[in-house]
Amino acid sequence: MDHQIQVENYKIQQPEGWAGNIGDQEIIDRIKDSEFAQKQTSEGRDYCYFLDKKYYTSNTENSEYACMAYTLNEPGNLERASASDIIVEENEVYQIHRISVVRDGVLIDKIPDTKIKVLDSENQSGGGVLSSNKKINITIKDLRLYDVLVLEDSRVKVFTDRDFLRKEFSKYVWVSPDNYWAYGNFKFTFINEREQTIAYKKTYFRDEKGNVLEPEVNYLKKGEQFVIEEQNYINPVDSGREIFPYIDFATDSNWKDLSNYIVPIYEDIFNKASLKDFAPNLIEKLDAISNLDEKLQFAIEYVQNHIYYTYNADEMNGHKPQEPSVTYENKQGDCKAKSVLLKVILDYIGVEASVILVNFNTDYYIKYYLPSLLSFNHAVVKINYKGHEYFVDATIRDEFGLIEYRGFMYFMHYLEVKKDQELQVRKSFKYPYYCIDEKVNINVQGTTGKLNLETVYKGNRANAMRRYFKVTNKREIIDSWNSFLFYALNYSNDRNGTDVRNIFEEAAIDVISDDKKLNELKIQYTATIENPYYVDPQKNRFLMYFDRNVVKTGARDFMHKDLPFWHNYDSEKYEINLYTDQKIDVEEKYTVQESSINNPYFDFKSRKKVSKNGASVYIEYNPLVNIEIPQSEFEKFRADHHTVADSNFGLGIDIIEPGLMNRLKFSFKKRFK
Repeated sequence: MDHQIQVENYKIQQPEGWAGNIGDQEIIDRIKDSEFAQKQTSEGRDYCYFLDKKYYTSNTENSEYACMAYTLNEPGNLERASASDIIVEENEVYQIHRISVVRDGVLIDKIPDTKIKVLDSENQSGGGVLSSNKKINITIKDLRLYDVLVLEDSRVKVFTDRDFLRKEFSKYVWVSPDNYWAYGNFKFTFINEREQTIAYKKTYFRDEKGNVLEPEVNYLKKGEQFVIEEQNYINPVDSGREIFPYIDFATDSNWKDLSNYIVPIYEDIFNKASLKDFAPNLIEKLDAISNLDEKLQFAIEYVQNHIYYTYNADEMNGHKPQEPSVTYENKQGDCKAKSVLLKVILDYIGVEASVILVNFNTDYYIKYYLPSLLSFNHAVVKINYKGHEYFVDATIRDEFGLIEYRGFMYFMHYLEVKKDQELQVRKSFKYPYYCIDEKVNINVQGTTGKLNLETVYKGNRANAMRRYFKVTNKREIIDSWNSFLFYALNYSNDRNGTDVRNIFEEAAIDVISDDKKLNELKIQYTATIENPYYVDPQKNRFLMYFDRNVVKTGARDFMHKDLPFWHNYDSEKYEINLYTDQKIDVEEKYTVQESSINNPYFDFKSRKKVSKNGASVYIEYNPLVNIEIPQSEFEKFRADHHTVADSNFGLGIDIIEPGLMNRLKFSFKKRFK
């Protein structure tokens, strides 16, 4: 091969020296139909003859190399191989070394049949997201079923001046191969050419019985390599219930040293200019607010709503925070810039605050990862106010409320930008208010039912519901409520297939009040229902209202072996009142059934009031959230949620039909029940 084609984002060339050089004959020799390979293909499984991956890191670049050969026996794989996309970051070059097929034992170069386009990565743009990423679209003509496709390529990322963290620190996570594929051979090599020592930690590897082994940490000095290799391999991990084994590579350090590395960078930015110097108009507005609670609310909402969020994932770890004066002047900035500006404003009004680093996507794994600043991809602000800790994401819009009523962020691990810090674990939390407080009234006279729902949303729920009402058509909102009520009233079991608009007549929904300080939104839904009773196949009538949102299906169905259950449910309160002009069975088991659950992770209570013409249930659900539930305590947690689901998530009343014979039948049924 002597291709030497180069454009800005990709090259067609030989591999770099560190990647090695594999010849055509060696490729052919490695594509042999062993007994293992024949078994996989006979079972209809696509097969990878070999996968050779290498990761190279130095103080000037990070690069990845891969060489692989795999079958195209499935039409879906053939289609994906014929047209694929590669996303490259700014200053990253995609190097194509080989695109070939083995067809009838002959290695055929397919680069002449390959069309390459460089496009903007449009899925990374809009909504404040800035992306210098490029999408390299690769189309290969004349791939055929039962070809063996050979791909050899590299991605080379050369650091610029603003990649100061990547120059100083390395971070790479190798994850064990996809368990869809069978591999004749797979090999991974990590090459350290940095001046600093690289630590690596093997996590979630298992013994022959499938038991998770204790994590193992080792080290690579400059010039040393780590290699892992397997022959005739199918990854045995149960992907639905187990975590894939992975190896975390990171520049050897500790959290205290890392925090002390980052602090001077932020302090330099904080000290560039005072708020008085660059934001006199903002100070005038702040000074005009006498109440500190309201002043704090104004400061948060100013940065969230008046400073445009610009996001570039490539640069999150790549450059220093923008100076607050620039952020204020330009009215835009990324998460670091907005967080820094908010802290400067809070410093001015005398509220203690700090910037913290988080990663919501890999929050669970951070406790297992080696210490690294490159484990974080987002910055938020931690606020200490009146003896409580609050966390505010300065990049979120359309959030409201005094500090104690604002939206709650769920995450556990963070590094505070202060001297001598360790990785911190956030405390668990109980809501001081009900996120949902709903009162349901259903009143039936004759064959007509009047339905009235009044719901108060607070915190995250209020913010989300405001956005929903703001962007959604009113007819669509009503249909959504109608659909929910169709199941809550059990109509799905006696009139399935009926248009819900014909069931809930004169349906209307409106926002009754919106308190932006208490972050409290109140809505009301009303409708009229002809024939409101659920009728079973024996023609018995019931009035029912069961809110399936109270039943936490995720908790009841959770089956993962490695991940603990992440508890993040909202606090809820319901009052359900069912009234009728008919007599009801005041002793029916489920009508009078009450429940009290005191689990370490949630309290649940349902209380009933029953009269001859109706009943009420009062339900309260108070969870302890932002916490992982250990596996040793999970089965009790699951069992308690099964109890909630056992007719404790609503109310049903049985109608005693009028007439002497019906009353006798009812009395007989009760006596021999």
